[in-house]
Amino acid sequence: MTRFSRQIRSYWHQLLTVMRNEYRTIFTDAGVLLILVLALLIYSTLYSSAYGSQVLRNVPIGVVDECRTPASRSLVELFNAGPNTYVAYDATDMEEARGLFFNRDIYGIVYIPADYERQLLGGGQANVAIYVDASYFLMYRQVFQELVTSIGTTGAMVEFQRLVAKGANIPQAQATTQPVIYQSHNLFNPYLGYGTFAMPAIIMVIIQQTLLIGIGMIGGTWREFGLYTKLCPAGRCRLSTLPVVVGKGLAYASIYAVTTLYVLGLHYRLFHYPMNGSTGTLVLFMAAYLAACITLGIAVSTLFRYRENSLLLLLWTSIPFLMLSGVSYPGEAIPEGLAMFGKLLPSTHGVNGFIRIQSMGASLADVLPEIRRLCVLTLLYGGLACIGTHLVIGRELCGRQRSDETRSDSSSPSAAEVHDAENPGVSL
Repeated sequence: MTRFSRQIRSYWHQLLTVMRNEYRTIFTDAGVLLILVLALLIYSTLYSSAYGSQVLRNVPIGVVDECRTPASRSLVELFNAGPNTYVAYDATDMEEARGLFFNRDIYGIVYIPADYERQLLGGGQANVAIYVDASYFLMYRQVFQELVTSIGTTGAMVEFQRLVAKGANIPQAQATTQPVIYQSHNLFNPYLGYGTFAMPAIIMVIIQQTLLIGIGMIGGTWREFGLYTKLCPAGRCRLSTLPVVVGKGLAYASIYAVTTLYVLGLHYRLFHYPMNGSTGTLVLFMAAYLAACITLGIAVSTLFRYRENSLLLLLWTSIPFLMLSGVSYPGEAIPEGLAMFGKLLPSTHGVNGFIRIQSMGASLADVLPEIRRLCVLTLLYGGLACIGTHLVIGRELCGRQRSDETRSDSSSPSAAEVHDAENPGVSL
C-alpha cells in the first residue's frame, strides 16, 4: 500500500470516527438535541401559528361626532363597512376619547366637527380630524388606510351629487369625481399577509442561529473535556484537521437536510406560504447556505472553552442579524460600516436569495450572485475552521504531553531515593 493510499485511508477512518462521535454527542445531549434538531421545528411552528391570521382586522376606533346629522352618521357607517376597523365607542367629547385611547381600548379617534354637514353641503370644505396610534406601524397602516379611504369615498359621493344637481349627466359626473381609475395588484404577497412577509426571513435566520449555537455548544464541550485527541486513530500520534472539519460538517448537514426538507416542504404547505421557485434552484441555494452557516459555526466553536459560552455570546445576535439582512429595515438605509459587516454573515445573502426564490419565483441565474457570495463565505469560514481546529488540537496535544511528563516525573525515583536504596544504612 502506497503512502498516499494509507493517508487517504487514515483520513477516511478519522472522518467516520468524527461523524460517529458527533452524532452520538448530538443525540445523547438533551441541550444540543433541542437546539440542533427541535428548535427549527418548534420556532417555525410557533411563529407561523402566531402570524396565522396574516392580516390585522377589526381594529377598534372611537368617534366623536359633534355634528349628529345624517351626513355625519353616513360617514360613521362607512368606518364600520370596511374589514379593517369598527367603531367600538361613540364618545361624547375628545376628553373621553382621549381616555379610551390611552387605556388602549381604541387605536384611533375620528373627530367630526359640528359644522361638518353645513360645510359639506354648502359647497365649502369640511374638516375631519384623525388621530391614529403610530407606535405600532401595522396597526397604524390598517386604521389610517381605512379611515382615509372612507373619507375619500364620502367626498367623491358629495361631489358627484353636486354635479348631477347642476345638470351634468352621470358619465360626466363620474369622470369629474374620479378622473383616474386604477387597479391595484399586490405582487408576491397578494393578501398583504404579515406572515408571508416575515416568515421566510425568520426561518433563514433561525437556521443560521441554531447551527451557530448548537455547534458552539458541542465545540465548547469537546474543548472542556479534551475530546479532540481521543478521536486519534490507533497507531497515529496526531489527529488531522481536515477530517475533523469535514466530518463535523457532514454530520450537521445531514441533520439539517432533513429538518429543512420538512420546513420548506410540508410546513410551507400547511401555512400556505408562497412556493414560486423551482425545486432545483432551491436545493442548490440551500446547500450553499447550509455550507456557509456550518463552516461559520465550526470556526466560531473553536473560540469557546465551555459549552455555556455559545448561548451567552450568540443568543442575543438573532435580532441584529435579522435587521442587517435588510428585511425589517431597508439595506440602503443601513450605515455603511454595518452593511459591510452584514455581508460577512450568511443570513444576509441567505434571506435575500431565499425570498427571491420562494416568494418571487426567481431563477437560478437571478440568485447566482448570492450563491457565489455564500460559496466565498464557505471557503473563508472553512479555512478559519481548519486553522482554529488545528490550534485547538495542538493545544490539547501539548497539554496531554505535559501532563504525561508530569506523571512520569512524579512516578520516577528521585536521586535521594536512589542513594537511600544503595546505602540503606545511611540516613539523610
